[in-house]
Amino acid sequence: MTDGSPLFPLATPRLKANRKLEVGSSFALFLAGQHVAVALIIPRSMTVRATILISALFTWHMLYAAPTEHSVSPSRQFITYGADAALRGAVSDLAERTKADFLALLRQRDNWTVPIVVDLQPQQANLPELPSANLRFTQTGFGLKLQLDLTISQNLDVSLIERELLRGILLEMMYRQQSHIAAGSVFVEPPHWLLDGVLALGPGRDRGDLMQALAAADKPLPLEKFLRQRPELLDSAGRALYRAYSFALVQMLSDGRDGPGRLAKYIGDLSDASDEPLANLRAHFPVLVSDAERSWQSTLDRLRNFQISQLLTFAESERRLDELLRVKIWQTNKPTRIAALDEFAQRKISPGEKMALSQLSRDLLVFVAQANPVLRPIVREYQQITALLARGKRRAIAKRLSRLDVTHKQLAAQMSDIDDYMNWFEATQMNKGSGYFSDYLKAVNQSQLAPPNRRDPLSVYVDALEDQFEN
Repeated sequence: MTDGSPLFPLATPRLKANRKLEVGSSFALFLAGQHVAVALIIPRSMTVRATILISALFTWHMLYAAPTEHSVSPSRQFITYGADAALRGAVSDLAERTKADFLALLRQRDNWTVPIVVDLQPQQANLPELPSANLRFTQTGFGLKLQLDLTISQNLDVSLIERELLRGILLEMMYRQQSHIAAGSVFVEPPHWLLDGVLALGPGRDRGDLMQALAAADKPLPLEKFLRQRPELLDSAGRALYRAYSFALVQMLSDGRDGPGRLAKYIGDLSDASDEPLANLRAHFPVLVSDAERSWQSTLDRLRNFQISQLLTFAESERRLDELLRVKIWQTNKPTRIAALDEFAQRKISPGEKMALSQLSRDLLVFVAQANPVLRPIVREYQQITALLARGKRRAIAKRLSRLDVTHKQLAAQMSDIDDYMNWFEATQMNKGSGYFSDYLKAVNQSQLAPPNRRDPLSVYVDALEDQFEN
């Protein structure tokens, strides 16, 4: 289905959603989403008693199999059952944001065809072994079905829910063109590094621990060996390093003008991928064809050299961002021209300007990891806008830039107020200062002290005259 309408019914969430009730070969009942469609074929040979039995069964189904309360997300892909409206809304919002960040990374439109059903159930004392999240992907006979069962408890891990939602989104993208795949077929799972890397590249993520894991690694892992790792068998330190490698790989594959499109094509072909992960990557990314290991080690070296202590302050991040947003346009036989982003949102750009914007997009992507965490969502938004402009996409960019500029200015003003307050608090309220203003306070105190008397003959004579006149 391509209109976004629900594909899989859920009369009761944890039971099979697609039901078929047969009496001989003459009765068929189908449920679809919120609507009930009944097809009754009663041959003339059927007795009145059988007809009454069928009518009674249908009446019982309508009375006792009514669909439970559910919520449909804005894109209509996520249908959430169970719990209360507030919790269903929170899960729906998380699902939509996860998908939006993923599509922004791939620079793709939302062309989903298979809905994802999310079933929320409270934790049950008699079923302690029930997993927190269980994603089921099956062929029902009426099409593909994706259902995520979530057990709601006090120790609910939001990152686990986000990961499983992304896994469902990836599976839908991989199999959306294969809705008639045979029942019982083995489905190919998206690789773990792809899940970890996409999540790490999301806007507003703090990647400091990933950079620290890369810097602490004694010897970089070869690409082919990394692709064959099983993260579920690693300890906590090894799992952190695996996430860091995943971040580095997805960033390398999505970099450049054609990177996002090639990554989207790679994901779409994963359902037919071979058991050789490196060969699959080489078939989609030319950067890995000639010397994959060299490209991989170069990416790791660039990231490993970045230390946590080198994270910029907010003021330093502001200056660096302002410098980057002054786009330098190189022109043949002409001086370099400085342009602002909003200028490119008003007209068609030239090939030289397209190259400059592509370079700016790459610079901003690198700068996201270096910027102060407070400013990272702003930098990420500028990077996405720049990437769209480099592709000639100008629709609604001017309004988006205007809103982002306002948000940027408001954030800068708030951070300035916070700095002023912290300075005031340290100067008047703290028992022990940080030492940042020691030199300034020392200079002020010295300026208030009377200068010592000079002891040369002329100064002694002038001082003596001053004393005589005063007396």
